Amino acid sequence: MHKLKSGGQPVSMNPLRTKADLQLAVRQLTEPLLPYYSEGSARLHLGNHTAAYGYRIAELEGFSRVLWGLAPLVAGGGSSELWEIALRGIRNGTNPGHEEYWGQIGNYNQTIVEMAAFGYTLLLAPEMTWGRLSEQERSRLVEWLSQINGCQAYDCNWLFFAVLVNIGLKKAGAPYDQEVMERNLERIEAFYLSDGWYADGAGGHSDYYVPFAFHYYGLIYAAAMEEEDPARSQQYKERAARFAEKFIHWFAPDGSAIPYGRSLTYRFAQSAFWSALAYAGVEVYPMGMLKGLVLRNLRWWLAQPIFQSDGLLSVGYSYPNMIMSEGYNSPASPYWALKTFLPLVLGEDHPFWQEKEQPLPVLEKLCVQPEPHLVLFRREESGHVLAFNSGHPASNEHTHTSAKYEKFVYSNHFGFSVPRAEWGLGQGAYDSMLALSEGDNLFRVKRRSESSRLGGNQLLTEWKPWPDVLVKTWILPGLPWHVRVHRIKTGRKLDAAEGGFALGLERFDGQADDGYTAARDERGWARAAGFGGASGISLLHGSGRAELIYPQSNTNLLNPRTVIPTVRSSMEPGVHWIVTAVYGELDSSRWHSEWECMPSVNVEGNKLVIKMSEAGSGFSRSAAINIE
Repeated sequence: MHKLKSGGQPVSMNPLRTKADLQLAVRQLTEPLLPYYSEGSARLHLGNHTAAYGYRIAELEGFSRVLWGLAPLVAGGGSSELWEIALRGIRNGTNPGHEEYWGQIGNYNQTIVEMAAFGYTLLLAPEMTWGRLSEQERSRLVEWLSQINGCQAYDCNWLFFAVLVNIGLKKAGAPYDQEVMERNLERIEAFYLSDGWYADGAGGHSDYYVPFAFHYYGLIYAAAMEEEDPARSQQYKERAARFAEKFIHWFAPDGSAIPYGRSLTYRFAQSAFWSALAYAGVEVYPMGMLKGLVLRNLRWWLAQPIFQSDGLLSVGYSYPNMIMSEGYNSPASPYWALKTFLPLVLGEDHPFWQEKEQPLPVLEKLCVQPEPHLVLFRREESGHVLAFNSGHPASNEHTHTSAKYEKFVYSNHFGFSVPRAEWGLGQGAYDSMLALSEGDNLFRVKRRSESSRLGGNQLLTEWKPWPDVLVKTWILPGLPWHVRVHRIKTGRKLDAAEGGFALGLERFDGQADDGYTAARDERGWARAAGFGGASGISLLHGSGRAELIYPQSNTNLLNPRTVIPTVRSSMEPGVHWIVTAVYGELDSSRWHSEWECMPSVNVEGNKLVIKMSEAGSGFSRSAAINIE
């Protein structure tokens, strides 16, 4: 490990193996916050960039999100000097006569989100919170929290926040609203798809909000309400067990997971689902395996340079990066990652702590997951995990939606890139996309799918970047090679750019990559290799040329500086076919032998016949596509 990679923070040296290690980790992650509490302890001001809801609510957000780590810490016998500060903040923040009062809330207010942490805290640590408040302080807390029952929340995972608040109040013996809780739980049922998957609202995406929101809250409910609501509690556990068998395919042996979708700045909340399974006692996998999933993910994350120099978590993914952030990301937002520390509630004698950490089970190379529109593909010997994507029928208005939901493939090793602007390929950073322009250097990409279909052998999506341009894209999954076929029917002249994986150019310790090599052939291939592995693309069918695009810095989630092997072409109005083979491998020593196993394509009658060798992919060795 390079000494600067983790930002030099003490938590990066934590072995993260025992309960004591994780208790220490919570303190190491939260104690740097100490100087930033307000005088009345009810607010945390962590930076001067803001979110859509402004500074005052962002300061409440900072206060509340720390509770996701502190509550299980103290409930499970740990300690932190921040706990007394948190109690003081609760007393002052819920007091209408105090200058730091958290205030009245209205419909769709961000405070609805942050109130959930208080219900969670009352549920996990009632003696340390409710038991430490006076009657007047309890009354003020109940009155402030109960506002949530009269406010409209967004019709998505937000509906669970009132549920958590009311469970916490119920378990504390305080007044609560059973009707609101029941109404919200019934509405959440409308978002359930199948096989353990939810959509984040009617017609919404299925991403990390399924594990770290829907299932996380559902499992907390199941554990708390097992006696009062046994049927729903059992249903939540059964759904979580089914989901676990799919979600495990998103993780690599080293603890990393596939970056995909929005809210990726919550980072190690990726493994919060496994923590919740252990908390609720759902043993779809042995406890030692759940333990390994949580601890490896934490180790991977805490080895990344995700900290600021003062020890605070930054906004970004594997390094500080505002470009990829959401409009709702304040400086305090990343602390939702503390949800992963839920197992600290469990006693030292619990199997989660007693069993030996176990590796991932033997997983199938390919896993079709229709609900999120993904096909997961893995190469165990290198630890590379891909999610091939057929696209979605609807989009949303969150930042960089196309980059976060519509790329052809997502990788745990290469990550993905977001655009800095739409002018040119350098600003656009179009890895794993087909970008189209009318010759004005302004590029459009897939924003949603007109139709899609997926299976193990191939994925198909139809999309329209302009009303008179229809693109049909077939993807043949595989590793280290996969193939993309595009049929472009256009009513206008177009320039096209097809990007492979974005390869990192520099180590986080600032050392140059002396082994970096790059090459291209005008006839249609480009490749690059170095410490970050190898990436390449080859034009198998159609006209065009290959280039190496060096996008602007900080566009990629995993590497600040990258190169994207790219095939470029131009076309007149009419029907055109482009077929590319895309290479991605973590171990650059495999480069030369595997490049020789490049897939091939031939026109046989009215079909394109694609062949992928066993050595090159191990799957989808042939496919035929009709030429219309």
